[in-house]
Amino acid sequence: MDKLLLDKEAMRRALTRIAHEIIEKNKGVENIVLVGIRTRGVPLAERLATLIQKFENTKPPVGSLDITLYRDDLSRLDYQPVVHGTSLPVDITDKTVILVDDVLYTGRTIRSALNALTDLGRPTSIQAAVLVDRGHRELPIRADYVGKNVPTSSKEIINVKIEEIDNAENVVIASQK
Repeated sequence: MDKLLLDKEAMRRALTRIAHEIIEKNKGVENIVLVGIRTRGVPLAERLATLIQKFENTKPPVGSLDITLYRDDLSRLDYQPVVHGTSLPVDITDKTVILVDDVLYTGRTIRSALNALTDLGRPTSIQAAVLVDRGHRELPIRADYVGKNVPTSSKEIINVKIEEIDNAENVVIASQK
């Protein structure tokens, strides 16, 4: 049985808070680039940029990052991975890059994203923003901005659904089948 963690309004509030925290921590949005990790991180990064524009009258550039070829489990996958490509609207060298993803779990996705980013330029700093942090880290990685911390068991799954991809808007926790 799925348990609702965040509904549409709670997601909106969490992203609004993250947008404010990004502005505050960085003393504005000059030199900031939001980079969404495919798949759900991309529309979340777009939403954050729109919220930041609402508060600061400046919309930071938004890019998308495909980490498929940087995954450390690539050789263990049973299927042929599909590479969707990376798109950065500006050079990230000397910028503050904020990686955006839906769920932070083991830290391996963020590690892969860090490797991919450093192949594309040398940012001044890299920060991470996630909608949900569920714990169970395998690497010493943490998010700078978190919408909701949710302690989970390793037998549970966090499902994030967003309108742009899933035609639904919520975060649920479910038991593995």
